[in-house]
Amino acid sequence: MRTLIFLMTIISISSNAQHISGRVFSEDNPLPYVNVFIKEISKGAITNEEGFFNIAHIETGTYTISASFTGYKTQTKRIKVNEEALNINFYLDESDMLDEVVVTGTLKAVSRLESPVPVEVYTPTFLKKNPTPNIFEALQNVNGVRPQINCNVCNTGDIHINGLEGPYTLVLIDGMPIVSGLSTVYGLSGIPNSLIEQIEIVKGPASSLYGSEAVGGLINIITKLPENAPIVFADSYISGWGEVNTDLGFKAKLGHKADILTGINYFNYSNPTDNNNDNFTDLTLQDRISVFQKWNFNRNNNRLFSVAGRFFYEDRWGGEMQWNSNYRGGDEIYGESIYTKRFELLGKYQLPIDENILFQFSYTDHNQNSVYGNTPYLATQRIGFGQFTWDKSITNHDLLFGAATRYNFYNDNTPATPIPDEIVIPSFFAQDEIAFSENHNILLGARYDYDKRHGNIFTPRMAYKFKPSKHDILRLNAGTGFRVVNLFTEEHAALTGARDVVITEALKPERSYNINLNYLTKLYTKSGIIVSLDASAWYTHFTNIILPDYDTNPNQIIYDNLDGKAISKGVSLNIDTMFSNGIKLLTGVTFQDVSKTENGITEQQMLTESFTGTWAATYKNYKYNLTFDYTGNIYGPMRLPLLGDLDPRLPESPVWSIQNIQFTFDGLNNFEIYGGIKNLLNWTPNKGNPFIIARAQDPFDEDVIFDNNGNAISTPNNPYALTFDPSYVYGPNQGRRLFFGLRYSLK
Repeated sequence: MRTLIFLMTIISISSNAQHISGRVFSEDNPLPYVNVFIKEISKGAITNEEGFFNIAHIETGTYTISASFTGYKTQTKRIKVNEEALNINFYLDESDMLDEVVVTGTLKAVSRLESPVPVEVYTPTFLKKNPTPNIFEALQNVNGVRPQINCNVCNTGDIHINGLEGPYTLVLIDGMPIVSGLSTVYGLSGIPNSLIEQIEIVKGPASSLYGSEAVGGLINIITKLPENAPIVFADSYISGWGEVNTDLGFKAKLGHKADILTGINYFNYSNPTDNNNDNFTDLTLQDRISVFQKWNFNRNNNRLFSVAGRFFYEDRWGGEMQWNSNYRGGDEIYGESIYTKRFELLGKYQLPIDENILFQFSYTDHNQNSVYGNTPYLATQRIGFGQFTWDKSITNHDLLFGAATRYNFYNDNTPATPIPDEIVIPSFFAQDEIAFSENHNILLGARYDYDKRHGNIFTPRMAYKFKPSKHDILRLNAGTGFRVVNLFTEEHAALTGARDVVITEALKPERSYNINLNYLTKLYTKSGIIVSLDASAWYTHFTNIILPDYDTNPNQIIYDNLDGKAISKGVSLNIDTMFSNGIKLLTGVTFQDVSKTENGITEQQMLTESFTGTWAATYKNYKYNLTFDYTGNIYGPMRLPLLGDLDPRLPESPVWSIQNIQFTFDGLNNFEIYGGIKNLLNWTPNKGNPFIIARAQDPFDEDVIFDNNGNAISTPNNPYALTFDPSYVYGPNQGRRLFFGLRYSLK
């Protein structure tokens, strides 16, 4: 009897179960290896080489079924399964790979494939592959871009692009150049990743559009429009070192006239750690809060009007493990303590006329109260910027005209600034993109700046674009760059350690000439693999460049104008691959040669790697809602600043690598749980070195004996003839650590 009941149950279940079959196409071509998945029962199938799929034993009911494939937009349908078999076909469109809209290269919103200037684009998805407390650290996985830590004690840093120092990189927020040399790192801190629409990077001079500081390249952080942001979002993680990072935000409507987006970032690290046993903190202690708010106003005819503001405060210190704020500025216990307070305001307003004229503005107020041992550095910098642009298109010509004014105020307590530096710099620029045919475009542009300290400054540029097919583009860019140097806002080495700063002459503006060749394409294979290739070669020639000279005298840092030339040249390749099995791999490699020639002697630039490689591999298991990310970088040798012939530290860094893994579970509504390991190889720069900080046991040089020329003498207590110096640094001191986090997003 039991056997009969069991057989009848099986027959009943089978009679109510059906199968779903069909095919998946793209432009009438069948797609193999597509993942077809039913959400409610976590059941699915993979299409065969002819694009067919079949999912059996589906009980009657209503379901959500989706077809997803790397390189294509996911298609979702609601279906009803009854007593008959169901046949469904999917038609997938190509994804936006290489078709992102960019604005940085030309100040116009264009497809990445249509831009005559090469622009690299990174989305919040990229940032989530390796969560970091700020964008500064997140850029470590961007090919050709390296966050450089400039001090072992306070961990101040800057961004290198293609081997050029941080002051040559201009950082923008929503297209506004509000970040300068004093505050590059702070401009890249405190913006919640959930508020970022995308990050655009241009490598090479962009001075013809953006003026001074855009010599090596620029980074444009574009924030979301309020209507595109989640209603509420939160993201928080903690690491094994005790770092806590939290992003919170929400959007709201103010009647029918405005949308408001608010974001708060808080970061805290208060666990002094000394794993390399030099009695100095391996990582600075930090307490940071940033509040960001953006207003987007609804106007007639969809004209633009938005205003954003940000407040940033940070208290950071590093130094001897016994240090506390009672020792700040004294000579008993060494510490470097920095209080930073920063305000930012930026916006854009489209004039209510028929012509497309846009007014953009920004203002920053940056106050820094810092001490390096017993050396105070108190600085204030204010930058005001206003710009009108007129976008005009006529037959075969896409014109842009602009007029800008920049107000700079800078003051500090150093002898180099006896009176505040205050200047207004007016600028005019124009560009014309000429379409000779469907496949040939040329962009001509020029900028004129007047700086009363240096007179007239003219920076032209040219960009040629050849597009032989839908997915291929060849671009040739040439132009000039200029930069007015403000030494103490840019060179942390000039403020810390025992070296004396020597400026031998009045520093002139830096000038450069650059040429860049770029090729971008997208390839498809019969096995379903999609490959994006982005290859570049560049050459930059500096007629004047201001670089710190660590070599002439080990007790000095010497700055002067270049009597010769400086060269930056190299090649880079980015490969973005989507495999049919669901794995996505982004890899990049850069080989570069950055040198200067003076008095017939050529030498490599200090702290500049000969090659770099980056990767980010992602695999998602849809059935278990689990994503695996493996990210990392590798850097070639770089020349390091030694203090003399007896210095026992390595004159060159070894090849080194930082690697990370992460697992993310998104099977819960609106929630993501993630965790992993950072610095998987447990690499730190003290490996292979007897010490990193010179004379860490004597930071005020009380036991150093000097000769009549001011040079340290070798003694039993100082056998290597060294002075205290924390500038021997090329990578982070943080070793391996676990991290765990939780995200919430309500859309």
